[in-house]
Amino acid sequence: MGIEDRLRDAARAVEDMWSDPEGTAARCERMRERLSDSQHSPGESVPSASNATRLIAASRHALAQSPSTEDILTEAWQAQALAQGIGGALAVTGPAGLRDQARGLSEAGARGCGAIDRDAAAWGTLAPRAAMLTGVSDPAGSLQALAALLGEVGIALVGVALATDDEHVYWQCIESIDAADEASDCVRGLLRRLAVLDREATDAGAGRNGTP
Repeated sequence: MGIEDRLRDAARAVEDMWSDPEGTAARCERMRERLSDSQHSPGESVPSASNATRLIAASRHALAQSPSTEDILTEAWQAQALAQGIGGALAVTGPAGLRDQARGLSEAGARGCGAIDRDAAAWGTLAPRAAMLTGVSDPAGSLQALAALLGEVGIALVGVALATDDEHVYWQCIESIDAADEASDCVRGLLRRLAVLDREATDAGAGRNGTP
């Protein structure tokens, strides 16, 4: 499906939700609850977390605390920058069998960043958390956390699209929902490929040890 078709489908899905105002309000409340419940508290630490997963956790917490449309769009951009950075790191230092798909994630993240209008004065000079990324030492854990973040970004953007009267913001949300979906597809593909590589490594190890 081409990007124009995907954008039209996303637009129809959001517009259809306007036909049920009470249901829409309930869905928005569930979105807020889901985002809030899924976060680490500010003081919570995860000693075993990698640098990548700590940055993702920081983004998830910031998204849950975002009070405004600008803040949510900012966090959508931050998430896509992390997708770009994590994909780029895996493309260089990840398992050899993962690198081509990892480049695809990096490219999808770059396109996702481009879907967000960063000209707003309040956040146009904000540095990406991805600039603090030092590597991806736990590919599976980092990708699973990134998948959760991208899903939460999509939910938050739907809430903004439902609430806004600004056509420019609305279409930014639609394009950003589509971008988050594209990056999520890349992450799921990487997780499937990683599972295959792990099985192949296990089978090869069993063969070397003479296990039938």
